Amino acid sequence: MFSARVGGSVMTVRLKFHGAARTVTGSCYLVEHPGGRFLVDCGLFQGNKTIRELNYGGFPFDPNVIDFVILTHAHIDHSGLVPKLSRHGFTGPVFTTEGTADLLTFMWPDSGYIQEVEVERLNRRNASRGLPAVQPIYTKLDAEKTLEQIRPLPMDGWCDLAEGVRVRFWNAGHILGAVSLELEVATDGRNTAPFRIVFSGDIGPEGKAFHPDPEGPGGTDFLVVESTYGSREREDRSPAARRTILLREVRKALKAGGNLLIPVFAVERTQELLHDLGVLLERGDLPPTPVFLDSPLATKTTEVFERHAGSLEDVNDTRYGFRNPNFRYVESVEESKGLNKVTSGAIIMAASGMCDAGRIRFHLENNLWRQQASVLLVGYQAPGTIGDLLQRGASSLRMFGREVAVRARIATIDAYSAHADRSGLIDWVKARRPIRRGVFLVHGEMDSMTSLRQGLIDAGIDEGAIYVPEMDEVFKLAHRGGLRHKVEKQRIAAREVSGEDWHNVYAAFLLDLARRLRSRPDGAGKRAILDALHQTLRAENGAASKRRKK
Repeated sequence: MFSARVGGSVMTVRLKFHGAARTVTGSCYLVEHPGGRFLVDCGLFQGNKTIRELNYGGFPFDPNVIDFVILTHAHIDHSGLVPKLSRHGFTGPVFTTEGTADLLTFMWPDSGYIQEVEVERLNRRNASRGLPAVQPIYTKLDAEKTLEQIRPLPMDGWCDLAEGVRVRFWNAGHILGAVSLELEVATDGRNTAPFRIVFSGDIGPEGKAFHPDPEGPGGTDFLVVESTYGSREREDRSPAARRTILLREVRKALKAGGNLLIPVFAVERTQELLHDLGVLLERGDLPPTPVFLDSPLATKTTEVFERHAGSLEDVNDTRYGFRNPNFRYVESVEESKGLNKVTSGAIIMAASGMCDAGRIRFHLENNLWRQQASVLLVGYQAPGTIGDLLQRGASSLRMFGREVAVRARIATIDAYSAHADRSGLIDWVKARRPIRRGVFLVHGEMDSMTSLRQGLIDAGIDEGAIYVPEMDEVFKLAHRGGLRHKVEKQRIAAREVSGEDWHNVYAAFLLDLARRLRSRPDGAGKRAILDALHQTLRAENGAASKRRKK
């Protein structure tokens, strides 16, 4: 280890990256200091199945020794594993903002319910295959109990969290309640200044709907900054320009004669789209069109936004707010199934935004094969998710164990992105100068981090002071000299963190095999393909047997 321990505490400050390291989701950073240990964020992993399996494994630390958690915002990839943390022994407070606390009141129980439903479905399949049952990551009851641990903090000024640790919140311009954290963490040296560490959380773009531009302190020792769109530049999008883009896509979909499916994130993206659709409908830019919001969580989240409407910008453009007469809020499963009978002329918004969970998958299964249907992707699509496959032009998908042809028109707009682009991130980092010791790039794919790193170097940030942590890498913080760092018991290899995994390859193989079999006119041709595959498998089994004997 890097340093000795006295009474169970480290004699220095160490920063461990247990999530969002060379990937976008699963934000989780462990800070160890002379007085104890705490987490900044504790989020669910999303993306391909291999990285999602990390949600079911053990934590790379003991939840019982975590003193408290600080959450930057409510998005599930930043907060979604806190109920699991509590289920496994964490009893401390969860510090965050009032807005985040209000959102989590609905988001955590909904996440627990989804875990239960997904595992119940999986266990039915496992039973038919003769496989053992699995347990949910956490339950709705676990999530409801964890809500009691939330302790909202004010936005104005420093707050003492523990001996030697204090925090100050800064508006991040991302979603309701989202903040960047300015932390001050004392070391054990009497004459040594505390470390100043800034965690960006997720940084919103300038001019984003509902929120002022992101802020932050000037001057810090260490900066931990997201890089989701570190390789992408986008045009400035005013509210009017954003609505023009949305109007164009909706008109195309309605003209095609089918339904328009919009996979949405329940928090903020849904409310922005509802607001803009309401404006377009009221102005007569769109004909009266039924808009179905098929997400109980998004409905409850919208109620939170209505309560906070007084603190939101740009919400006076429509007299109906989020309750336009054309909007239909779908609650029950039976109501959701009833939308299968609607084959044209409707806008169906459903979670999740990456199409990897929730009711949107059932609507995709019912509409993707229709040439008249349209799908509009309005957010980041993690590699390996269904949304990512659609965005990259997949001609067919495996959904619920079946092949579904993709004949619908697939479109993408990024005007609703809640993340700053490359220039926005560079400007935000520059405004934090002087950055005395180091910048850590997190929450991004490697191409985004590589591009952002070069942009920061071009902007005058010392190349040797920019770090791109691996999963489960630990850094010993120091006031001078280089930073010592190493990977401790890495849970997943770097090559498996992002991109397509073997599950994606397997699904693509099955689809290709089915197409090739259909292309053969007779049984003999089909048999020849299968015989060749069996021969390959037998050869692989023989090679594996030889390896075991060695």
